[in-house]
Amino acid sequence: MPSIDVVVQLPASECLRHYRGEVQQVYAYSLDGRRVLFPARALRRILRRDGVNGVFRLVFSDDGRFESIT
Repeated sequence: MPSIDVVVQLPASECLRHYRGEVQQVYAYSLDGRRVLFPARALRRILRRDGVNGVFRLVFSDDGRFESIT
């Protein structure tokens, strides 16, 4: 399965918009500079009080569908 490492930096206020479903997709940049789109629901697993900050690995199916984030 293909994977890509991305940098996500969202303050708590912006994460709330994603969590509430007001925003459906998240754009992030990979470590090699590519722009990556993934579902906002993925942030629910990594959300903290101060938001989401860090480098995360996104895993996609062979046909390009999002599967997991770590």
